[in-house]
Amino acid sequence: MPQEGSDHYRRAYARQIARLAEVRDGRIELAFESVPREAFLPPPPWTAISMGVAVRTSEIADIYDNVLVAIDPERGINNGEPALHAAWIDAARPRPGEAVIHVGAGTGYYTAILALLVQPDGRVEAFEYEADLAAQAARNLSSYANVTVHAASAFGRALPKADIVYVNAGVLAPDVEWLRALNPGGRLIFPWQPHKGWGPALLVTRRAGGFSVQSLMNVGFISCSGTTERISRGRLPTEADLAAVRSIWIGSTRAPDSSAVAVYDDVWFSSEKPGH
Repeated sequence: MPQEGSDHYRRAYARQIARLAEVRDGRIELAFESVPREAFLPPPPWTAISMGVAVRTSEIADIYDNVLVAIDPERGINNGEPALHAAWIDAARPRPGEAVIHVGAGTGYYTAILALLVQPDGRVEAFEYEADLAAQAARNLSSYANVTVHAASAFGRALPKADIVYVNAGVLAPDVEWLRALNPGGRLIFPWQPHKGWGPALLVTRRAGGFSVQSLMNVGFISCSGTTERISRGRLPTEADLAAVRSIWIGSTRAPDSSAVAVYDDVWFSSEKPGH
């Protein structure tokens, strides 16, 4: 159960996160206000992390701040930075009635926020590879009728059609099935980490002429579990290559050409916009 005073802290926290992330959709602030963060965390004392500094605390006010909170320090698993997720969710623009695939759901906190944003008729399919985290997420999300938790990897498998694929684990390359799952106008957001440990967060949109790519920010995420990734063929992309990306292509539908900046087994990145 939420500790006494949680409602008060959530209201101030939601305002802070919306301001820091400069969110355009006011429903996101309401969603952060509605979901008790402590319900998705281990019991206190918690380890709150900000700017690389970890603080042990049992004060609920300390987790209602723009901090990571440790879920499993030994595995490097955290409940991620709220302002970063608010910015990503705002960029992905979840709408009522849409279908979302959440990759790397952890214990379900951001799954719950996504679930609120696609109500009343939308659904979230949450995938978590770590069995213990998936079990916790299933318990934590049991009151969210529009969420299904899958204790499985969302990498290398056919997925249901979706309007949003929201990926919370770093990958050397996106899974081709994430692209195939997108409905027309669908959005994929993921941390592309071709250098293992850092890289740009990319927003991919399925358009009539292909998959456009917008770079949002540099991030560092724990690597996606349950993957069989290979490095880019030929060479690793440089920082200039990362900045030049404008589209992504499925290799079986279009072969890499002179615009390619990174080429993988099933997908490749191009410096040209879709339709060119």
